[in-house]
Amino acid sequence: MTSPTVPERLVIEPPVTPDAPPTRILQHPVPDATGRYMWVYLWQAPLRAMHWIAAIAILALIVSGFWIGRPFFLPNAQTTGSYATQWARLLHFAAAYLLAATAIVRVYWLIAGNRFERLPALFPLRSRDWRNMIKQILYYSFIRREEDTPKYVGHNPFQQLFYTSLYAAALVMVVTGFALYGLATPDGLIFGMFNWVNELLGMQMVRFIHHVTTWYFVIFPITHVYFAMRSDVTEHGGGISSIISGGKFVEASHRYEDNP
Repeated sequence: MTSPTVPERLVIEPPVTPDAPPTRILQHPVPDATGRYMWVYLWQAPLRAMHWIAAIAILALIVSGFWIGRPFFLPNAQTTGSYATQWARLLHFAAAYLLAATAIVRVYWLIAGNRFERLPALFPLRSRDWRNMIKQILYYSFIRREEDTPKYVGHNPFQQLFYTSLYAAALVMVVTGFALYGLATPDGLIFGMFNWVNELLGMQMVRFIHHVTTWYFVIFPITHVYFAMRSDVTEHGGGISSIISGGKFVEASHRYEDNP
């Protein structure tokens, strides 16, 4: 009587469940999670809502503004009817009022927001922040390593000036835009509030400034998305998701310049 054959090595594969985390993504191994993390609430709901409403308003202002400056610049635009420019003007003015409304919310939140949203968070006030801004620029230029660059939970000094310049450009657009808008009704409230800009600079110069500043809002979203995606990829900062959820996880062992 012969005994049954016993395999030299018996390997039992563990069952694969849908909840099992992936071990490789795009052929790259996924490292195990290590360290201790903490959740930091950065952007409150009013600020997040203002961010997305302002983004939609700016997009509408850019498209309708270029149309008003040079109608029928889009392919086959002549088929939209004889009132296309009037509709563009209506969209432009409605988006302008919407952007001005978000600006009021942002000004209030400079006082009522948390320490990442208040006025001091928009300006590198300390000399240390100015030195760190130079280091941050070198890091963005691929000259300085990420581990040698000071870390911030909120906006670093370079981002502070970058976003503050957006608010300054928006102020220029609102003032010059309403100055031009008021010319249609010389006896209206808008004309009385903003016509001093036309008298100071001249209508053609106001229109020129308004048009040139538009290109800032064309370039800004591209660089803004690039820096946000670069931060998520290289620093794993979660900046893109934070403007939706309001916060992000940061490593508790790191020292952050704005969150001691």
